Amino acid sequence: MQRRDLLRLFTSAAALSGMPAELFLALQEARAGTVPYGRLRTLNQHQNATVTTISELIIPETDTPGAKGAKVNEFIDLLLTDWFDQPEKDRFLQGLAQIDADSRKRFGSEFIASNPSQQAELMKQFDSEAMAFARAQKNAAKTDTTQQPPPNFFYTFKRLTLVGYYTSEIGFKKELGKTIIPPKHSGCAPLAEVRS
Repeated sequence: MQRRDLLRLFTSAAALSGMPAELFLALQEARAGTVPYGRLRTLNQHQNATVTTISELIIPETDTPGAKGAKVNEFIDLLLTDWFDQPEKDRFLQGLAQIDADSRKRFGSEFIASNPSQQAELMKQFDSEAMAFARAQKNAAKTDTTQQPPPNFFYTFKRLTLVGYYTSEIGFKKELGKTIIPPKHSGCAPLAEVRS
């Protein structure tokens, strides 16, 4: 599977559960390549704080760690650095800037400086717009039209958060209780000699 196909899948209406095993393995492998100790390569500190806050609002900590504990922010930084083309990266960073602009316009402060109820209000608005995008995308697919609706930043962000979380050890093993590779390998077992 090509990198371009993987990125297209991130922004498509395909469900996370329908993710091909090849993609899942590639993402887990990429996740293993994240820079240790939280060094960021694309996101600046403010953008990282915004990504961390929003992803944690999408998948909060409960009896298992949330998106922050799964380091979804580092996963998104990895994708922006190593997988996204420059126009895609620019579009993502512009989306983050737009979230701050919307927050300043409505509440007079950037998203991470807003109080939790203000953040929740904005998240509901963004989610409503993302779901309208998903419906438009689904309808365009049904009518077999080549004209797709314009991309929605929050829809993409939400999908990246889900993929980042559920390809992490926390999301995959602790939350879902699954393993992708058997925990042990028995090797070759002797076979009884076959006599005719």
